[in-house]
Amino acid sequence: MKQKWGVIVTDIQGDFTEWKNGSLAVPGTGEAFVRAAENGVRRLKDAGFLIFGCQDWHPSNHVSFAVNHPGRRPLDVISIDGRTQMLWPPHCVQGTENARVLIDNNLFLAIVRKGQDPAFDSYSAFKDDAGVKTEMDAVLKENGVSHVVIFGLATDYCVRATALDALIAGYGVVIVEEYCRGIAPETTAASLQKAAQNGALAVGTLDEFLSGIEGGEPAKRREDAP
Repeated sequence: MKQKWGVIVTDIQGDFTEWKNGSLAVPGTGEAFVRAAENGVRRLKDAGFLIFGCQDWHPSNHVSFAVNHPGRRPLDVISIDGRTQMLWPPHCVQGTENARVLIDNNLFLAIVRKGQDPAFDSYSAFKDDAGVKTEMDAVLKENGVSHVVIFGLATDYCVRATALDALIAGYGVVIVEEYCRGIAPETTAASLQKAAQNGALAVGTLDEFLSGIEGGEPAKRREDAP
């Protein structure tokens, strides 16, 4: 089957950026990073790629907010109903300015919201921690997408989870590192390694990816991975 490419731009929202003084800002996410990522999205759209996004969209009583657990602080790890939960400062609260996707929204065919269930986190664009699916897989399939380019925030959380779930769902996956930023170097490197072990292809730059496509270099699907 001929490859049809989509792009998933992961959580480039105010609360995850230094540019907007976000409550959970990822290092290296000033205005220059956001503008560069938006330029990359425009290049991909102009090249015929279908552009999708995902967006954290939490209620104020979300389980991941440390303020909702008396005596707890951000980065504490707790157990809830037998599962591990990392706690964060409140972020991407529904309807707030810093929940907004900073990339020009007119570039997207669809933006899928995640993390709306107050009881479960949702790092992946495809499903939450309870296994409940978002609309992402259905939207990609409706548009005939077989392979996805993924980048955004943060490499070691939502990018990683989205890439792994895309592989499980049968998509070929390429991660473009120049438009990703991670919370910590060690977990970022481990996340990219994990994605590669499961069949994703990580490339340093968009130019590297586009030159590979022009040269006919395919992205691996999960079943083709070594």
